[in-house]
Amino acid sequence: MPTKIILDCDPGHDDAIALMLAVASPKIDLLAVTSSAGNQTPAKTLNNVLRLLTLMKQQQVPVAAGNQTPLLQDLQIADDVHGKTGLDGATLPEPDFAPQPLPAVELIAQTLRQSDGPVTLVVTGPMTNAALFLAVHPELKSKIKRIVFMGGAMGMGNWTPTVEFNMFVDPEAAKLVINSGVPLTMAGLNVTHQAQILQKDIETMRQINNPVAQAITGLLDFYRIYYSQPKWGFEGTPVHDPCTIVWLIDPTMFESVYRNVDVETKGDLTRGETLVDYYHLTNKPENTDVLLKINREKFSALIIAALKTFS
Repeated sequence: MPTKIILDCDPGHDDAIALMLAVASPKIDLLAVTSSAGNQTPAKTLNNVLRLLTLMKQQQVPVAAGNQTPLLQDLQIADDVHGKTGLDGATLPEPDFAPQPLPAVELIAQTLRQSDGPVTLVVTGPMTNAALFLAVHPELKSKIKRIVFMGGAMGMGNWTPTVEFNMFVDPEAAKLVINSGVPLTMAGLNVTHQAQILQKDIETMRQINNPVAQAITGLLDFYRIYYSQPKWGFEGTPVHDPCTIVWLIDPTMFESVYRNVDVETKGDLTRGETLVDYYHLTNKPENTDVLLKINREKFSALIIAALKTFS
């Protein structure tokens, strides 16, 4: 039976691939999409969700706009990574349908109430919407089967030396979600930096003759510019967010450990850092399945196979 999900995202090149996988896979039942502010401004990320679903002919999927700012700080975006639109590199259609006339928190609540079974919340941007939902609708927390999120890392960062971008944007929201008691799976930088699309993979995608594959190819051509900088030392382009959906489709691609995870919100140098208690030093209860390794070849093959399903 397919896994029912709500995808909370901030497209973003890698969010676009995660959304594509959620649409393409028969193992995923995409119930709704909510947009968050992160990779670009809230108006642009919402528009990108609508453009992507229009491209994939999925206008029946309900979409709602999320919070305009993080909980306690001004919004910081990653336009140097994702460009002026948030999805530079591809020509996408203008949306031909409208978002729902309610905020993301209420679409999540409505979707959970209407579902005949538990729903997995997949978060590939900052956790603002998820945190607000848990605060506003605690009565519905039990209907969330699991929260699978891209964010954080154990011992590394990509925005500051020890802080990953999604955590950097809204540390307080992340701390609320991670300490909520909902089962968690974390796809942090330790695993997502291994989830690289190589140039040969992009050339294979380029040969797939459908609009979705051509759009994703264009997005990857742009996205790889940022990750080709020598400081990263990557052979290919890491696409972080799809790790969440791929884990739901085939968890055997991954190796993980079950550990306590928390988020630092006070440190001058470490605000937003995720602390993974790998050696059980705090004696705090384990709360997160932390993904640490991925089979890169199977990962890229799954993305290529998914692109071939579109017409």
